[in-house]
Amino acid sequence: MLLNRGHEVVAVVRSADRLPESVRKHPLLKTIQASILELSDMQLAELTMDCDAIVSCLGHNLSWKGVLGPPYRLVTKVAQGLLRASTNDDRKTPARFILMSSAGIRNPDQGEQISFAQQLVIQLLRLFIPPHADNEKAAALLRNTVGPHSGTIEWVAVRPDTLIDDPDISPYSLHRSPTRSAIYHAGKTSRINVASFMADLIEQEDLWSQWKGKMPVIYNKQ
Repeated sequence: MLLNRGHEVVAVVRSADRLPESVRKHPLLKTIQASILELSDMQLAELTMDCDAIVSCLGHNLSWKGVLGPPYRLVTKVAQGLLRASTNDDRKTPARFILMSSAGIRNPDQGEQISFAQQLVIQLLRLFIPPHADNEKAAALLRNTVGPHSGTIEWVAVRPDTLIDDPDISPYSLHRSPTRSAIYHAGKTSRINVASFMADLIEQEDLWSQWKGKMPVIYNKQ
């Protein structure tokens, strides 16, 4: 999405060969082939120093090993490293950090309420499905450790609902809090719409100002 809009992109990937050829050979793309958990704070700082925005779209593979096996705190640990790297460089303006989260992650700052039945399911997810707890901790890191008014880091945590693949951008809606149950009445969000919204956040100052320090929920319009 950002490449198509003419932006230079630095991407850390485990295997560059898995990228589509049109992306892999794009003149505006620089790929770093590495396990991001193995990069030091200094290496992360060098990678992100000249970046206007940092986007983390990490997630756990949808397999038994990916869901139940290590690394159990992938999203949180990488967010911690990127935030430390952003704080320690010589930026003249605050670093901008966008986190891919989930509509199933609550934002207590908005007073979000869920049913007792959904609370029970989430408790079970925390106990037995490590990726849910990982995403909760990553969002809490932004809300509680960085906070909404940090002088060095600005952030947005984007919360899509059930992710689907669509070939084209379609109409979508943005909300401060979920408008439906992520467990019992989940909506759908196409990955390309999430990418489009994130790119808009990076490009549009008014949109960034509207959502910085918040956790917008994004749904495809029916």
